[in-house]
Parts: sequence; C-alpha cells; structure tokens
Amino acid sequence: LKYLNLENRMQEQKQASKEIELYFKEIDDKLKKAYKLANEARKKAYDPEDRIDIPLAKNMAERVEGLISTVAPQIVGSGISKRILDLEKKYKAMDWRISLIIAEEIAKEKFCRFKDKKEAMEVGIRVGFAYHTMGTVASPLEGFVGLDIRKRKDEKEYFALMYSGPIRSAGGTGGSVSVLIADYVRKKMGYYPYDPTEKEINRIIREVLDYHERATNLQYLPSEKELEFLAKNLPVQIDGDPTEKIDVSNYKDLERIGTNKIRGGFCLVFAECLAQKAPKLWNRLLKFKKEFDLEHWDFLEEFLNIQKEVKAKGEISKTNKKITPNYTFIEDLVAGRPILAFPLRTGGFRLRYGR
Repeated sequence: LKYLNLENRMQEQKQASKEIELYFKEIDDKLKKAYKLANEARKKAYDPEDRIDIPLAKNMAERVEGLISTVAPQIVGSGISKRILDLEKKYKAMDWRISLIIAEEIAKEKFCRFKDKKEAMEVGIRVGFAYHTMGTVASPLEGFVGLDIRKRKDEKEYFALMYSGPIRSAGGTGGSVSVLIADYVRKKMGYYPYDPTEKEINRIIREVLDYHERATNLQYLPSEKELEFLAKNLPVQIDGDPTEKIDVSNYKDLERIGTNKIRGGFCLVFAECLAQKAPKLWNRLLKFKKEFDLEHWDFLEEFLNIQKEVKAKGEISKTNKKITPNYTFIEDLVAGRPILAFPLRTGGFRLRYGR
C-alpha cells in the first residue's frame, strides 16, 4: 500500500509538471504573438520608434545583457549571457568575481567591437555592475554616468568615474562594488592610479560635509579623518555631475573637478557606499584579492581601524575590549527625542534585526 501511494504521488507530480510545462508554453506562445503584433504596429510609423523597447529575458544573464543593450546594442547575441552562465558554473551565482571577469573581457572586446577603447571599458563596467545588481535597477545606466580618462600630474592617464543621484538604487554595497569593478578594469587595461592633490582631498572633505549640512542628511556621515584617508588612497577618482544649486563652500575652481556645485552622486558614493560599506567590501576582498591582483586595496584594513577608533571616540586605544561603544547613531539626535539607551550602556535597550 505504501509503494502504491508513493507511485501514485510520483505519477501526480509527473502529471502536474506536464501541466505546468503546458501552462508556461501557453504564456510564451501568447507573449511572442503579442510582441509580433506590437512590432508590426510599430512599423506603421505612428510611434517615435519602430520596435518594442522592452527586450525579453529568460534568465538573469539575458536580463543584464538586455539592460545594457539600451546604450550598447551591439552586445545583444554576442555571447555575454552565455559566458555569465558558464562563470556561474565555475563560481556560484552572484559571486563578485563574475562581475570582475565579465567586465574585463568586455573591456578587451572579446565578444564584440566598440567605437573606441574608452567605450569598451565603460560598457564592461556597466555590465559587471548590472550583474551585481541582478539587472533590476537603473544604476548601471543612470547612476554610473560614464568613464572619463584624465591626465595625472606626470601626464600619465587615470580613471575618473562619473556618478549621479540614481546610484542610490544600487544600495551602498552595489555602489562600492562598481568602484571596485572599475578599478579592476583600470589595472587590467594598463592605466595608472589617481594622484589627488592636497586641494582635491580638501575639496572631497568639504563637499561631503556641505552635502550633509546644506543639501540632505546622509545615512552615514564619515568623519574628516575617514574622508581624508579614503581620498588619499582610492586608486580612481570619484566625480559626477552637479545635482544641487548651491556651490561648495570652499576649494572651488579646481582644474580636475569640472564644477563648483555640490555633486550628489559623488557624495553618495564616497559616504554611503565606500565609507559605510568598507567592512563588507574588505571581508569579500580577502577571499580573492591576491588571485585578482587587487592587493592595492589593502588600505581598507587600515581604514577600518580608523573607522572603529572614530566611532568609539578614541576608546578603542584605551581598552582591550573587542567591542567598543559606537556613538554614531545618537550624533544627530533631535532635541526632545527620548533616548532608550546610550552606546553599550549596561542594562541598555537593544534591537537586533535580521536580513
């Protein structure tokens, strides 16, 4: 009787799977029919474009390809989506190394040709970034505005990454990974690291603080010490279009920064991406930095020590405790709000959130 029941269940499952297959086939057939009809309607020239804008995708790899094809149509059917699927078999889905490898291969024009080297590298960064964000947000197109090749003081070329406000849709980790992908492409393509001047470093500090104080509150405001350290050590320049009507309060008219206005995308990448997500970035990098020649990012380890010391207001150097008080969350407290607990106060109230 047990075996009969088991056999019946197996037959039911097989029957159900056939029904589901037919169900999906019907959806697929009707979708293709609707697309064919819509494309025929577009060819009548009543609309500004003669084809359907939204590409169909069977999986995430095709979704990534379809998203970036809006700025680089030549990548469609070039083999990028197949290569992503092959890399997922070697590593695992959503592994950061896949983003790095696919960005490098596109930059080296292994799948299709581009008008110049700069476009190839830019599209490579976009595809790597789009893979990391699962091809579901606009950040690889609108948050990462583009790549600029600029001259160092010794006339060698370096990368300047242009960002705008929509970078926030990628989240802090996504934004910081986009910088890592771009730097990996820079290294593999033979470009030199960014060489910030003292004025440019001070401009970064001042602009992030101005954005927080005069434009909108940042989720995480790095200290001047954190900002200075990041500005000195980042191998690429973070830049962007002006988003605010107000000028930065100091360090204007700099040669390698094209505007005196506050740049929202730049501030978000520096503060809420690189500074806030540095611990996660460093933990992931530890697994493959040697394999991928990213050991010049070792500065993050020292940055995290600076960050801990700043958050603990120097208490980290006075005690041997592994966990120190973090005063960040009560720094901008509105007057009159009740305080449930001070940092690490004995008997204090704590909320713990999962994912």
